[in-house]
Amino acid sequence: MPMRTGGEIIAEYLEKEGVEYLVGIPGHGSTNLLDAFNESDVEVIQPRHEQGATHLADGYARASGEPLAVFTSIGPGATNTVTGAATAYVDSIPMVIFTGAPQTHEYGEGILQELDRQKPGDFPSVMEPVTKRSFVADDVERLPRILRRAFQIAVTGRPGPVHVDVPMDVQGAAADVEIPDPAETRTHSRPGGDPGSIAEAADLLAEADRPVIVPGGGCMLGEAWDEVQALAEHLQAPVIPTFQAKGIIPEDHDLFVGYAGWIGSTAGNELASNADVVLAIGCRFSDLHTSSFEQGVSFEIPPSKLIHVDIDNTEIGKNYPVDVGILGDAKVVTDQLYEAVSERLEPVTTEDNEYYEEIQRLWNDWQDRVEERHTDEVPMSISRVLAGLRDVLPREGLIVSSAGQPQEVTNPEFPVYDPRTNISCGGFSTMGFGVSAAIGAKLAEPDRPVVNIEGDGSFLMCNQEVACAVEHDIDVTWLVVNNNGWKSIRNLQVDKYGWDRVLNTEFDTEDDVDFVAMAEAFSVGFVERVVKPENLAETLEAAIDHDGPAFVEAVVEPDNPDSGAIITGEWDLADLEADD
Repeated sequence: MPMRTGGEIIAEYLEKEGVEYLVGIPGHGSTNLLDAFNESDVEVIQPRHEQGATHLADGYARASGEPLAVFTSIGPGATNTVTGAATAYVDSIPMVIFTGAPQTHEYGEGILQELDRQKPGDFPSVMEPVTKRSFVADDVERLPRILRRAFQIAVTGRPGPVHVDVPMDVQGAAADVEIPDPAETRTHSRPGGDPGSIAEAADLLAEADRPVIVPGGGCMLGEAWDEVQALAEHLQAPVIPTFQAKGIIPEDHDLFVGYAGWIGSTAGNELASNADVVLAIGCRFSDLHTSSFEQGVSFEIPPSKLIHVDIDNTEIGKNYPVDVGILGDAKVVTDQLYEAVSERLEPVTTEDNEYYEEIQRLWNDWQDRVEERHTDEVPMSISRVLAGLRDVLPREGLIVSSAGQPQEVTNPEFPVYDPRTNISCGGFSTMGFGVSAAIGAKLAEPDRPVVNIEGDGSFLMCNQEVACAVEHDIDVTWLVVNNNGWKSIRNLQVDKYGWDRVLNTEFDTEDDVDFVAMAEAFSVGFVERVVKPENLAETLEAAIDHDGPAFVEAVVEPDNPDSGAIITGEWDLADLEADD
Protein backbone atom coordinates (compact mmCIF):
# COMPACT_ATOMS: atom_id res chain seq x y z
CA MET A 1 0.00 0.00 0.00
CA PRO A 2 1.30 3.49 -0.77
CA MET A 3 2.27 5.92 1.94
CA ARG A 4 -0.35 8.64 2.43
CA THR A 5 -0.36 11.76 4.53
CA GLY A 6 -3.22 12.40 6.93
CA GLY A 7 -4.63 14.95 4.51
CA GLU A 8 -4.44 12.43 1.65
CA ILE A 9 -6.18 9.79 3.78
CA ILE A 10 -9.05 12.20 4.43
CA ALA A 11 -9.28 13.18 0.75
CA GLU A 12 -9.34 9.58 -0.46
CA TYR A 13 -11.89 8.55 2.16
CA LEU A 14 -14.21 11.41 1.22
CA GLU A 15 -14.02 10.25 -2.40
CA LYS A 16 -15.05 6.74 -1.32
CA GLU A 17 -17.97 8.21 0.63
CA GLY A 18 -19.10 10.02 -2.51
CA VAL A 19 -18.76 13.43 -0.86
CA GLU A 20 -18.98 16.07 -3.59
CA TYR A 21 -17.69 19.11 -1.75
CA LEU A 22 -15.33 20.04 1.05
CA VAL A 23 -16.47 23.38 2.45
CA GLY A 24 -14.36 25.69 4.56
CA ILE A 25 -11.76 28.40 4.99
CA PRO A 26 -8.04 27.60 5.14
CA GLY A 27 -5.81 28.63 8.01
CA HIS A 28 -2.43 27.68 9.37
CA GLY A 29 -4.08 24.82 11.28
CA SER A 30 -5.47 23.16 8.14
CA THR A 31 -2.88 23.70 5.42
CA ASN A 32 -1.63 20.10 5.44
CA LEU A 33 -5.18 18.82 5.15
CA LEU A 34 -6.16 21.22 2.38
CA ASP A 35 -3.06 20.59 0.27
CA ALA A 36 -4.15 17.00 -0.33
CA PHE A 37 -7.25 18.18 -2.19
CA ASN A 38 -5.19 19.56 -5.08
CA GLU A 39 -5.29 16.04 -6.53
CA SER A 40 -8.74 15.06 -5.27
CA ASP A 41 -12.05 14.68 -7.08
CA VAL A 42 -13.71 16.43 -4.12
CA GLU A 43 -14.27 20.08 -5.02
CA VAL A 44 -13.32 22.68 -2.42
CA ILE A 45 -15.86 25.47 -1.83
CA GLN A 46 -14.65 28.48 0.12
CA PRO A 47 -17.33 30.49 1.95
CA ARG A 48 -16.48 33.72 3.75
CA HIS A 49 -17.14 32.59 7.32
CA GLU A 50 -16.92 29.20 9.01
CA GLN A 51 -20.54 29.48 10.20
CA GLY A 52 -21.46 29.87 6.54
CA ALA A 53 -19.56 26.66 5.77
CA THR A 54 -21.66 24.65 8.20
CA HIS A 55 -24.92 26.23 7.00
CA LEU A 56 -23.94 25.46 3.40
CA ALA A 57 -23.34 21.82 4.29
CA ASP A 58 -26.62 21.82 6.21
CA GLY A 59 -28.62 23.14 3.24
CA TYR A 60 -26.99 20.59 0.95
CA ALA A 61 -27.91 17.71 3.26
CA ARG A 62 -31.52 18.88 3.69
CA ALA A 63 -31.94 19.12 -0.07
CA SER A 64 -30.18 15.86 -0.98
CA GLY A 65 -30.19 13.65 2.10
CA GLU A 66 -26.41 13.29 1.78
CA PRO A 67 -23.65 14.79 3.98
CA LEU A 68 -20.85 17.15 3.08
CA ALA A 69 -17.55 17.67 4.86
CA VAL A 70 -16.55 20.96 6.49
CA PHE A 71 -12.98 21.98 7.35
CA THR A 72 -11.56 24.82 9.41
CA SER A 73 -8.36 25.89 11.06
CA ILE A 74 -7.62 25.81 14.78
CA GLY A 75 -8.98 28.38 17.27
CA PRO A 76 -11.58 30.95 16.19
CA GLY A 77 -11.99 29.26 12.81
CA ALA A 78 -13.06 26.16 14.69
CA THR A 79 -15.27 27.95 17.22
CA ASN A 80 -17.02 29.75 14.36
CA THR A 81 -18.56 26.41 13.38
CA VAL A 82 -20.40 25.96 16.68
CA THR A 83 -23.61 27.81 15.73
CA GLY A 84 -23.92 25.89 12.47
CA ALA A 85 -23.16 22.59 14.16
CA ALA A 86 -25.81 23.29 16.79
CA THR A 87 -28.35 24.20 14.10
CA ALA A 88 -27.70 20.88 12.37
CA TYR A 89 -27.64 18.91 15.62
CA VAL A 90 -31.03 20.14 16.83
CA ASP A 91 -32.61 19.35 13.43
CA SER A 92 -30.71 16.04 13.00
CA ILE A 93 -28.80 17.02 9.85
CA PRO A 94 -25.67 15.00 8.96
CA MET A 95 -22.24 16.49 8.22
CA VAL A 96 -18.65 15.85 9.27
CA ILE A 97 -16.62 18.82 10.54
CA PHE A 98 -12.81 18.65 10.47
CA THR A 99 -10.94 21.17 12.63
CA GLY A 100 -7.26 21.81 13.03
CA ALA A 101 -5.63 21.13 16.39
CA PRO A 102 -2.25 21.67 18.09
CA GLN A 103 0.59 19.44 17.04
CA THR A 104 0.56 16.40 19.29
CA HIS A 105 3.96 17.14 20.84
CA GLU A 106 2.76 20.64 21.80
CA TYR A 107 -0.57 19.74 23.42
CA GLY A 108 -1.13 21.77 26.58
CA GLU A 109 1.67 24.25 25.91
CA GLY A 110 -0.76 27.05 25.07
CA ILE A 111 0.35 27.42 21.47
CA LEU A 112 -1.35 29.94 19.19
CA GLN A 113 -5.15 29.48 19.29
CA GLU A 114 -5.12 26.46 21.62
CA LEU A 115 -7.74 26.12 24.38
CA ASP A 116 -5.72 24.58 27.19
CA ARG A 117 -6.68 25.91 30.64
CA GLN A 118 -9.05 23.07 31.53
CA LYS A 119 -7.51 20.31 29.40
CA PRO A 120 -4.82 20.24 26.68
CA GLY A 121 -6.25 20.84 23.19
CA ASP A 122 -9.71 21.24 24.67
CA PHE A 123 -11.75 22.37 21.67
CA PRO A 124 -13.54 18.98 21.36
CA SER A 125 -15.21 19.78 24.70
CA VAL A 126 -16.79 22.80 23.00
CA MET A 127 -18.23 20.56 20.28
CA GLU A 128 -19.54 17.76 22.51
CA PRO A 129 -22.98 19.32 23.23
CA VAL A 130 -23.63 20.23 19.58
CA THR A 131 -22.54 17.05 17.78
CA LYS A 132 -23.38 13.36 17.92
CA ARG A 133 -19.72 12.58 18.60
CA SER A 134 -16.39 14.38 18.75
CA PHE A 135 -13.19 12.50 17.84
CA VAL A 136 -9.51 13.40 18.23
CA ALA A 137 -7.32 11.85 15.52
CA ASP A 138 -4.06 11.89 17.47
CA ASP A 139 -2.31 9.26 15.33
CA VAL A 140 -2.27 9.11 11.53
CA GLU A 141 -2.58 5.32 11.59
CA ARG A 142 -5.88 5.60 13.51
CA LEU A 143 -7.29 8.16 11.09
CA PRO A 144 -8.98 5.66 8.68
CA ARG A 145 -10.91 4.05 11.54
CA ILE A 146 -11.97 7.43 12.91
CA LEU A 147 -13.18 8.56 9.47
CA ARG A 148 -15.20 5.38 9.06
CA ARG A 149 -16.81 5.84 12.46
CA ALA A 150 -17.45 9.55 11.95
CA PHE A 151 -19.48 9.07 8.77
CA GLN A 152 -21.20 5.97 10.11
CA ILE A 153 -22.42 7.92 13.14
CA ALA A 154 -23.37 11.01 11.10
CA VAL A 155 -25.69 9.22 8.68
CA THR A 156 -27.17 6.29 10.62
CA GLY A 157 -29.90 6.17 13.25
CA ARG A 158 -30.90 9.73 14.08
CA PRO A 159 -28.53 11.68 11.81
CA GLY A 160 -26.44 14.61 12.93
CA PRO A 161 -23.10 16.40 12.74
CA VAL A 162 -19.90 14.70 13.84
CA HIS A 163 -16.64 16.46 14.69
CA VAL A 164 -13.08 15.28 14.04
CA ASP A 165 -10.18 17.26 15.54
CA VAL A 166 -7.03 16.65 13.47
CA PRO A 167 -3.69 17.87 14.89
CA MET A 168 -1.51 19.70 12.41
CA ASP A 169 1.28 17.11 12.50
CA VAL A 170 -1.21 14.27 11.98
CA GLN A 171 -2.47 16.04 8.84
CA GLY A 172 1.07 16.00 7.44
CA ALA A 173 2.37 12.69 8.82
CA ALA A 174 2.47 9.72 6.45
CA ALA A 175 1.46 6.11 7.01
CA ASP A 176 1.02 2.90 5.08
CA VAL A 177 -2.67 2.29 5.77
CA GLU A 178 -5.69 0.82 4.03
CA ILE A 179 -8.61 3.14 3.28
CA PRO A 180 -11.81 1.38 4.43
CA ASP A 181 -14.83 0.81 2.22
CA PRO A 182 -17.74 2.81 3.69
CA ALA A 183 -20.24 0.18 2.54
CA GLU A 184 -18.68 -2.30 4.96
CA THR A 185 -19.59 -0.10 7.93
CA ARG A 186 -23.22 0.66 7.16
CA THR A 187 -26.36 -1.12 8.19
CA HIS A 188 -28.03 -2.69 5.17
CA SER A 189 -31.57 -2.38 6.51
CA ARG A 190 -33.76 0.00 8.47
CA PRO A 191 -35.20 -0.96 11.85
CA GLY A 192 -38.89 -1.81 11.86
CA GLY A 193 -41.33 -1.64 14.73
CA ASP A 194 -42.13 -4.42 17.16
CA PRO A 195 -44.98 -6.50 15.63
CA GLY A 196 -47.04 -6.41 18.81
CA SER A 197 -46.82 -2.62 18.98
CA ILE A 198 -47.65 -2.33 15.28
CA ALA A 199 -50.78 -4.43 15.83
CA GLU A 200 -51.82 -2.38 18.85
CA ALA A 201 -51.36 0.87 16.94
CA ALA A 202 -53.21 -0.46 13.90
CA ASP A 203 -56.16 -1.39 16.12
CA LEU A 204 -56.34 2.16 17.43
CA LEU A 205 -56.15 3.67 13.94
CA ALA A 206 -58.73 1.28 12.47
CA GLU A 207 -61.18 2.07 15.26
CA ALA A 208 -60.61 5.83 15.27
CA ASP A 209 -63.34 8.25 14.20
CA ARG A 210 -61.11 11.32 14.08
CA PRO A 211 -57.50 10.21 13.42
CA VAL A 212 -54.80 12.72 12.50
CA ILE A 213 -51.29 12.06 11.21
CA VAL A 214 -48.47 14.32 12.43
CA PRO A 215 -45.27 13.71 10.43
CA GLY A 216 -42.14 15.39 11.78
CA GLY A 217 -38.64 15.97 10.51
CA GLY A 218 -37.87 12.29 10.99
CA CYS A 219 -40.23 11.51 8.11
CA MET A 220 -38.27 13.82 5.82
CA LEU A 221 -34.95 12.38 6.97
CA GLY A 222 -36.32 8.86 6.56
CA GLU A 223 -37.82 9.60 3.12
CA ALA A 224 -41.24 8.42 4.30
CA TRP A 225 -43.33 10.72 2.10
CA ASP A 226 -44.94 7.99 -0.03
CA GLU A 227 -45.78 5.90 3.02
CA VAL A 228 -47.31 8.82 4.92
CA GLN A 229 -49.52 9.76 1.98
CA ALA A 230 -50.64 6.17 1.40
CA LEU A 231 -51.66 5.69 5.04
CA ALA A 232 -53.43 9.06 5.15
CA GLU A 233 -55.41 8.26 2.00
CA HIS A 234 -56.40 4.84 3.31
CA LEU A 235 -57.75 6.39 6.52
CA GLN A 236 -58.84 9.72 4.96
CA ALA A 237 -56.98 11.23 7.89
CA PRO A 238 -55.78 14.84 7.79
CA VAL A 239 -52.02 15.34 7.62
CA ILE A 240 -50.70 18.01 9.99
CA PRO A 241 -46.90 18.08 9.57
CA THR A 242 -44.38 19.94 11.65
CA PHE A 243 -42.56 22.66 9.77
CA GLN A 244 -39.51 20.39 9.43
CA ALA A 245 -41.75 18.03 7.44
CA LYS A 246 -43.18 20.74 5.20
CA GLY A 247 -43.50 19.17 1.75
CA ILE A 248 -44.00 15.62 3.06
CA ILE A 249 -47.38 15.75 1.31
CA PRO A 250 -48.30 18.18 -1.49
CA GLU A 251 -49.95 21.23 0.05
CA ASP A 252 -52.72 21.11 -2.56
CA HIS A 253 -53.62 17.56 -1.50
CA ASP A 254 -57.13 17.36 -0.07
CA LEU A 255 -55.85 15.85 3.21
CA PHE A 256 -53.29 18.55 3.91
CA VAL A 257 -54.68 20.98 6.49
CA GLY A 258 -51.69 23.12 7.43
CA TYR A 259 -49.85 23.08 10.71
CA ALA A 260 -50.43 23.02 14.44
CA GLY A 261 -49.01 25.40 17.00
CA TRP A 262 -48.46 29.08 17.66
CA ILE A 263 -48.41 30.04 13.97
CA GLY A 264 -50.22 26.97 12.70
CA SER A 265 -53.37 27.06 10.61
CA THR A 266 -56.80 27.30 12.23
CA ALA A 267 -57.63 24.02 10.49
CA GLY A 268 -54.51 22.27 11.78
CA ASN A 269 -55.02 23.39 15.37
CA GLU A 270 -58.72 22.54 15.46
CA LEU A 271 -58.31 19.09 13.94
CA ALA A 272 -55.26 18.20 16.03
CA SER A 273 -56.88 19.31 19.28
CA ASN A 274 -60.07 17.36 18.59
CA ALA A 275 -58.50 14.10 17.35
CA ASP A 276 -59.32 10.83 19.05
CA VAL A 277 -56.04 9.25 17.83
CA VAL A 278 -52.83 11.14 16.99
CA LEU A 279 -50.20 9.27 14.99
CA ALA A 280 -46.93 11.19 15.39
CA ILE A 281 -44.02 9.98 13.26
CA GLY A 282 -40.52 11.38 13.78
CA CYS A 283 -41.96 14.33 15.69
CA ARG A 284 -40.45 16.07 18.77
CA PHE A 285 -43.58 17.95 19.93
CA SER A 286 -41.77 21.24 20.53
CA ASP A 287 -43.22 24.27 22.29
CA LEU A 288 -44.00 26.19 19.09
CA HIS A 289 -45.65 23.15 17.54
CA THR A 290 -47.82 22.42 20.59
CA SER A 291 -48.74 25.95 21.71
CA SER A 292 -46.39 25.45 24.66
CA PHE A 293 -48.28 22.27 25.62
CA GLU A 294 -51.41 24.23 26.58
CA GLN A 295 -54.10 21.56 26.59
CA GLY A 296 -56.75 21.92 23.92
CA VAL A 297 -55.09 24.70 21.92
CA SER A 298 -53.10 22.57 19.46
CA PHE A 299 -53.25 19.10 21.02
CA GLU A 300 -55.16 17.55 23.87
CA ILE A 301 -53.21 14.45 24.86
CA PRO A 302 -54.90 12.82 26.72
CA PRO A 303 -57.81 12.30 26.07
CA SER A 304 -56.49 11.99 22.51
CA LYS A 305 -54.65 8.67 22.25
CA LEU A 306 -51.05 9.05 21.07
CA ILE A 307 -49.14 6.63 18.86
CA HIS A 308 -45.58 7.93 18.83
CA VAL A 309 -43.06 6.58 16.32
CA ASP A 310 -39.40 7.61 16.43
CA ILE A 311 -35.96 6.21 15.73
CA ASP A 312 -34.72 7.90 18.92
CA ASN A 313 -36.23 6.33 22.02
CA THR A 314 -35.57 9.49 24.08
CA GLU A 315 -38.21 11.39 22.07
CA ILE A 316 -41.00 8.86 22.62
CA GLY A 317 -43.16 10.02 25.49
CA LYS A 318 -40.83 12.93 26.29
CA ASN A 319 -43.51 15.64 26.18
CA TYR A 320 -46.79 13.69 25.96
CA PRO A 321 -47.79 10.31 27.43
CA VAL A 322 -48.08 7.59 24.82
CA ASP A 323 -50.65 4.86 24.34
CA VAL A 324 -48.34 3.06 21.92
CA GLY A 325 -44.66 3.93 21.54
CA ILE A 326 -42.88 2.41 18.55
CA LEU A 327 -39.12 2.54 18.17
CA GLY A 328 -38.13 2.33 14.52
CA ASP A 329 -37.47 3.97 11.18
CA ALA A 330 -40.19 6.35 9.96
CA LYS A 331 -40.43 4.85 6.47
CA VAL A 332 -40.47 1.21 7.58
CA VAL A 333 -42.85 1.67 10.51
CA THR A 334 -45.31 3.77 8.49
CA ASP A 335 -45.40 1.06 5.83
CA GLN A 336 -45.92 -1.57 8.53
CA LEU A 337 -48.83 0.45 9.91
CA TYR A 338 -50.32 0.80 6.43
CA GLU A 339 -50.21 -2.96 5.89
CA ALA A 340 -51.64 -3.68 9.34
CA VAL A 341 -54.43 -1.11 9.01
CA SER A 342 -55.28 -2.43 5.53
CA GLU A 343 -55.83 -5.88 7.05
CA ARG A 344 -58.28 -4.43 9.56
CA LEU A 345 -60.06 -1.75 7.57
CA GLU A 346 -61.12 -1.22 3.97
CA PRO A 347 -60.05 2.11 2.46
CA VAL A 348 -62.20 4.86 3.94
CA THR A 349 -64.23 6.68 1.32
CA THR A 350 -65.02 10.38 1.12
CA GLU A 351 -68.67 9.84 0.21
CA ASP A 352 -71.04 10.73 3.05
CA ASN A 353 -68.00 11.17 5.27
CA GLU A 354 -68.70 13.94 7.77
CA TYR A 355 -65.12 14.02 9.01
CA TYR A 356 -63.79 14.47 5.48
CA GLU A 357 -66.31 17.24 4.83
CA GLU A 358 -65.22 18.97 8.04
CA ILE A 359 -61.59 18.74 6.92
CA GLN A 360 -62.41 20.43 3.61
CA ARG A 361 -64.50 23.16 5.26
CA LEU A 362 -61.84 24.02 7.82
CA TRP A 363 -59.10 24.10 5.20
CA ASN A 364 -61.13 26.33 2.87
CA ASP A 365 -61.81 28.74 5.75
CA TRP A 366 -58.09 28.97 6.46
CA GLN A 367 -57.25 29.49 2.80
CA ASP A 368 -59.74 32.34 2.62
CA ARG A 369 -58.11 33.95 5.64
CA VAL A 370 -54.65 33.74 4.08
CA GLU A 371 -55.82 35.09 0.73
CA GLU A 372 -57.37 38.12 2.42
CA ARG A 373 -53.82 39.21 3.22
CA HIS A 374 -52.78 39.35 -0.43
CA THR A 375 -53.76 42.97 -0.94
CA ASP A 376 -52.06 45.50 -3.20
CA GLU A 377 -51.39 47.99 -0.43
CA VAL A 378 -48.08 49.84 -0.26
CA PRO A 379 -45.94 49.12 1.65
CA MET A 380 -46.52 45.46 0.89
CA SER A 381 -47.10 42.74 3.45
CA ILE A 382 -44.72 39.79 3.60
CA SER A 383 -47.72 37.63 2.68
CA ARG A 384 -48.17 39.59 -0.54
CA VAL A 385 -44.51 39.19 -1.45
CA LEU A 386 -44.68 35.43 -0.86
CA ALA A 387 -47.84 35.16 -2.97
CA GLY A 388 -46.00 36.90 -5.78
CA LEU A 389 -43.09 34.49 -5.46
CA ARG A 390 -45.38 31.46 -5.49
CA ASP A 391 -46.97 32.72 -8.72
CA VAL A 392 -43.64 32.60 -10.58
CA LEU A 393 -41.61 29.89 -8.81
CA PRO A 394 -41.92 26.53 -10.59
CA ARG A 395 -43.66 23.82 -8.63
CA GLU A 396 -40.39 21.96 -8.07
CA GLY A 397 -38.51 25.06 -6.89
CA LEU A 398 -36.82 25.18 -3.48
CA ILE A 399 -37.27 27.88 -0.86
CA VAL A 400 -34.91 28.48 2.05
CA SER A 401 -35.64 30.59 5.13
CA SER A 402 -34.00 31.62 8.39
CA ALA A 403 -35.45 32.64 11.73
CA GLY A 404 -37.65 35.71 12.19
CA GLN A 405 -40.64 37.29 10.50
CA PRO A 406 -40.11 35.89 6.98
CA GLN A 407 -39.93 32.34 8.33
CA GLU A 408 -42.99 32.93 10.51
CA VAL A 409 -44.98 33.78 7.39
CA THR A 410 -43.29 31.44 4.90
CA ASN A 411 -43.70 28.21 6.84
CA PRO A 412 -47.48 28.39 7.36
CA GLU A 413 -48.46 30.33 4.23
CA PHE A 414 -46.14 29.47 1.32
CA PRO A 415 -47.32 26.23 -0.30
CA VAL A 416 -44.77 23.64 -1.42
CA TYR A 417 -45.50 20.43 -3.25
CA ASP A 418 -42.44 18.18 -3.18
CA PRO A 419 -40.33 16.75 -0.36
CA ARG A 420 -37.13 18.62 0.43
CA THR A 421 -38.28 21.80 -1.29
CA ASN A 422 -38.70 23.75 1.96
CA ILE A 423 -35.41 24.21 3.82
CA SER A 424 -35.72 26.08 7.06
CA CYS A 425 -33.81 26.07 10.34
CA GLY A 426 -35.99 24.62 13.03
CA GLY A 427 -35.27 24.00 16.68
CA PHE A 428 -32.20 26.24 16.97
CA SER A 429 -33.90 29.07 15.01
CA THR A 430 -30.70 30.52 13.58
CA MET A 431 -30.59 34.00 12.06
CA GLY A 432 -28.71 34.18 8.76
CA PHE A 433 -28.95 30.42 8.18
CA GLY A 434 -30.58 30.69 4.78
CA VAL A 435 -28.02 32.96 3.11
CA SER A 436 -25.54 30.11 2.92
CA ALA A 437 -27.91 27.14 3.21
CA ALA A 438 -29.44 28.22 -0.11
CA ILE A 439 -26.02 27.86 -1.74
CA GLY A 440 -25.77 24.31 -0.41
CA ALA A 441 -29.29 23.51 -1.61
CA LYS A 442 -28.44 24.72 -5.11
CA LEU A 443 -25.26 22.63 -5.18
CA ALA A 444 -27.40 19.62 -4.24
CA GLU A 445 -30.15 20.42 -6.77
CA PRO A 446 -28.47 22.30 -9.63
CA ASP A 447 -31.42 21.87 -12.00
CA ARG A 448 -34.02 23.39 -9.65
CA PRO A 449 -34.44 27.09 -8.87
CA VAL A 450 -33.53 28.03 -5.29
CA VAL A 451 -34.81 31.17 -3.56
CA ASN A 452 -33.67 32.30 -0.11
CA ILE A 453 -36.34 34.34 1.71
CA GLU A 454 -34.55 36.51 4.29
CA GLY A 455 -35.37 39.38 6.56
CA ASP A 456 -33.12 42.42 6.42
CA GLY A 457 -31.78 41.81 9.93
CA SER A 458 -31.12 38.13 9.28
CA PHE A 459 -29.47 38.81 5.92
CA LEU A 460 -27.06 41.30 7.48
CA MET A 461 -25.77 38.64 9.87
CA CYS A 462 -24.37 36.40 7.09
CA ASN A 463 -24.45 38.57 3.96
CA GLN A 464 -20.78 37.89 3.23
CA GLU A 465 -21.74 34.50 1.82
CA VAL A 466 -23.08 36.22 -1.30
CA ALA A 467 -19.42 36.50 -2.29
CA CYS A 468 -19.10 32.71 -2.16
CA ALA A 469 -21.98 32.26 -4.62
CA VAL A 470 -20.54 34.90 -6.93
CA GLU A 471 -17.06 33.35 -6.85
CA HIS A 472 -18.38 29.89 -7.71
CA ASP A 473 -21.19 31.19 -9.97
CA ILE A 474 -23.91 29.43 -7.98
CA ASP A 475 -27.37 30.29 -9.28
CA VAL A 476 -29.16 31.39 -6.10
CA THR A 477 -31.80 34.10 -5.75
CA TRP A 478 -31.88 36.07 -2.48
CA LEU A 479 -35.23 37.70 -1.71
CA VAL A 480 -34.77 40.12 1.19
CA VAL A 481 -38.03 41.39 2.69
CA ASN A 482 -36.99 44.64 4.30
CA ASN A 483 -39.07 45.91 7.22
CA ASN A 484 -36.26 47.99 8.75
CA GLY A 485 -35.34 46.03 11.83
CA TRP A 486 -35.68 42.96 14.00
CA LYS A 487 -39.42 43.31 14.21
CA SER A 488 -40.23 39.90 15.73
CA ILE A 489 -38.27 40.93 18.82
CA ARG A 490 -39.54 44.51 18.69
CA ASN A 491 -43.12 43.24 18.76
CA LEU A 492 -42.32 40.91 21.65
CA GLN A 493 -40.97 43.87 23.61
CA VAL A 494 -44.07 45.92 22.81
CA ASP A 495 -46.43 43.12 23.89
CA LYS A 496 -44.59 42.53 27.16
CA TYR A 497 -43.51 46.03 28.19
CA GLY A 498 -45.10 48.66 25.94
CA TRP A 499 -43.73 50.97 23.28
CA ASP A 500 -41.78 53.11 25.73
CA ARG A 501 -39.60 50.12 26.70
CA VAL A 502 -38.52 49.10 23.17
CA LEU A 503 -34.73 48.93 22.83
CA ASN A 504 -32.40 48.38 19.89
CA THR A 505 -34.65 46.48 17.51
CA GLU A 506 -35.20 49.08 14.82
CA PHE A 507 -32.83 50.65 12.35
CA ASP A 508 -33.38 52.80 9.33
CA THR A 509 -31.98 50.69 6.55
CA GLU A 510 -33.01 53.31 3.99
CA ASP A 511 -30.25 55.53 5.36
CA ASP A 512 -27.96 53.02 7.07
CA VAL A 513 -27.89 50.12 4.59
CA ASP A 514 -28.40 50.25 0.84
CA PHE A 515 -29.08 46.61 0.04
CA VAL A 516 -29.06 47.20 -3.71
CA ALA A 517 -25.65 48.86 -3.51
CA MET A 518 -24.44 46.03 -1.26
CA ALA A 519 -25.47 43.36 -3.76
CA GLU A 520 -23.91 45.31 -6.60
CA ALA A 521 -20.69 45.62 -4.60
CA PHE A 522 -20.61 41.82 -4.39
CA SER A 523 -20.89 41.78 -8.23
CA VAL A 524 -24.29 40.08 -8.22
CA GLY A 525 -25.49 39.98 -11.82
CA PHE A 526 -29.19 40.77 -11.24
CA VAL A 527 -30.16 43.31 -8.56
CA GLU A 528 -33.55 45.01 -8.13
CA ARG A 529 -35.63 46.72 -5.44
CA VAL A 530 -39.44 46.28 -5.47
CA VAL A 531 -41.77 48.69 -3.69
CA LYS A 532 -45.11 48.17 -5.45
CA PRO A 533 -46.85 44.78 -5.73
CA GLU A 534 -47.59 45.22 -9.43
CA ASN A 535 -43.83 44.93 -10.07
CA LEU A 536 -43.32 41.76 -8.04
CA ALA A 537 -44.04 39.04 -10.57
CA GLU A 538 -41.97 40.47 -13.39
CA THR A 539 -38.99 41.19 -11.12
CA LEU A 540 -39.02 37.85 -9.31
CA GLU A 541 -39.44 35.90 -12.53
CA ALA A 542 -36.50 37.72 -14.08
CA ALA A 543 -34.37 37.05 -11.00
CA ILE A 544 -35.17 33.34 -11.03
CA ASP A 545 -34.51 33.13 -14.77
CA HIS A 546 -31.19 34.96 -14.45
CA ASP A 547 -28.22 32.65 -14.99
CA GLY A 548 -26.19 33.29 -11.86
CA PRO A 549 -26.67 34.87 -8.43
CA ALA A 550 -29.60 37.30 -8.22
CA PHE A 551 -30.83 39.67 -5.52
CA VAL A 552 -34.25 41.24 -4.95
CA GLU A 553 -35.10 43.59 -2.11
CA ALA A 554 -38.82 43.83 -1.37
CA VAL A 555 -39.78 46.79 0.83
CA VAL A 556 -42.52 45.61 3.22
CA GLU A 557 -44.60 47.06 6.02
CA PRO A 558 -42.50 47.85 9.10
CA ASP A 559 -45.15 47.83 11.80
CA ASN A 560 -47.26 44.68 11.60
CA PRO A 561 -48.04 43.90 15.26
CA ASP A 562 -48.06 40.12 14.76
CA SER A 563 -44.69 40.01 12.97
CA GLY A 564 -46.49 39.39 9.72
CA ALA A 565 -47.82 36.01 10.84
CA ILE A 566 -51.35 34.90 11.65
CA ILE A 567 -51.24 33.90 15.32
CA THR A 568 -53.64 31.01 15.85
CA GLY A 569 -52.14 29.24 18.87
CA GLU A 570 -50.15 30.18 21.93
CA TRP A 571 -46.50 30.48 22.91
CA ASP A 572 -45.51 30.94 26.54
CA LEU A 573 -42.80 33.48 25.83
CA ALA A 574 -45.14 35.69 23.84
CA ASP A 575 -47.72 35.54 26.64
CA LEU A 576 -45.43 36.27 29.59
CA GLU A 577 -46.03 39.55 31.34
CA ALA A 578 -43.42 41.74 32.95
CA ASP A 579 -43.06 41.53 36.70
CA ASP A 580 -44.65 44.40 38.58
